[in-house]
Amino acid sequence: MLMTNPFFKNYGPITIKDIYKVLKIKKDNINSKVKIFDIADLNSASKKDITFLHSNKYKSQASITKAAACITTKNLQHILPSKCEKIIVENVLLSTAKVTGILYPDSINDDFDSSVKEISKTKFKKQVKYGKNVLIGSNVKIGKKCLIGHNTIIEKNVVIGDNCSIGSNTIIRNSILKNNIKVLDGCVIGKKGFGFFPVNGNNLRFPQIGIVLIDDNTEIGCGSTIDRGSISNTVIGKNTYLDNQIHIAHNVKIGNNCIIAGQVGFAGSSNLGDNVMIGGQAGISGHLKIGNNIKIGGGSGVIKDIQDNSKVMGYPAKDLKEFIKDKK
Repeated sequence: MLMTNPFFKNYGPITIKDIYKVLKIKKDNINSKVKIFDIADLNSASKKDITFLHSNKYKSQASITKAAACITTKNLQHILPSKCEKIIVENVLLSTAKVTGILYPDSINDDFDSSVKEISKTKFKKQVKYGKNVLIGSNVKIGKKCLIGHNTIIEKNVVIGDNCSIGSNTIIRNSILKNNIKVLDGCVIGKKGFGFFPVNGNNLRFPQIGIVLIDDNTEIGCGSTIDRGSISNTVIGKNTYLDNQIHIAHNVKIGNNCIIAGQVGFAGSSNLGDNVMIGGQAGISGHLKIGNNIKIGGGSGVIKDIQDNSKVMGYPAKDLKEFIKDKK
C-alpha cells in the first residue's frame, strides 16, 4: 500500500500530551507515554497514528479504526473503539489542521521550486525527448520513452513511468504518474488544495500532505488542475479520460474506465466508482460517494450520493426519468 506522504518530512513522533497542549485542551490523567507517529484517515490509520472524525457519515469507518487517538466531537465520540483516545474539540477540521501542521510543517507552503535545473543539465537529457525551456526538480524519476513539451516544469518529488507524454506549459509536483499516461498542455498537477479555516480574522490553511496518483493508460485534458490530497491521496484510476479544463480537488478518488467531459468540477473528498460518465460543466459536491456504472448529464449539480447503475441529470441531480417527466 502506498503511503500517503512519501515526499514530506515527518517531524514526529509527538506525545498525546503535546497534542492536548497545541489544541489548548486541559485534561487530567493524560498518558504522556503514548506517542503519535503520524496522522491518517480513519481507514489507513495504524495503532501509532492519530485520525479525525467530523461527520456521522463516516461512522462505519470510525467504528473499526485502528488509530491510537482520534480528534472528534462530544456527539460523535461514542462511535469510536474503546481503546482509541478521544480528543474532544469544537472544530474537528481546524484542530486536525493544527496537529497536521506540527507533524508536517513543510507541507503548508508551495513556494516555487528553487532546485529545478534545465533538463540538458540533468541525467534525463539523453533519456527523454523534450522541447525548449524544460526544467527538472530534485527527487524526480522519469521512465523510458517519455516526451516533455515546451516550457514545462517537473518540480520536486515526481515519479513518471514509461511511455508518458507531458504537454507544454505544464507543472507537476508531489505526484506519481504510472505508465502510458498523457498529460496535455497547460495542466497543473500536485499543487496544494484549497482548504482554509477563519481564525480570529485570519484564514488558516489546511496542510496538504498527500500526493496525486495517476494510474496506467489515463489522459488528462488541456488546462486541467488536480490538487494533491490533504490527509489521503488524490487518485485517478486506470483507463480514465479527462477532457479539458477539469478541476479535481484534494482527496478525490476517480475509478477505472471513467470518461469526464470538459469543465467538470469536483469538490474535495468525493469518490467515484468505475465506468462513470459525466457530461460537460457538471459539478460534484464534496464528500460524496458516486457508485459504479453511473451516467451524469451535462450541467448537473450532484449534491448527494448516487447508487450503482444510475442515470441522473439536473440541479439538484435526480433520476433521468424523473428529470424528463418534470420537463414535459
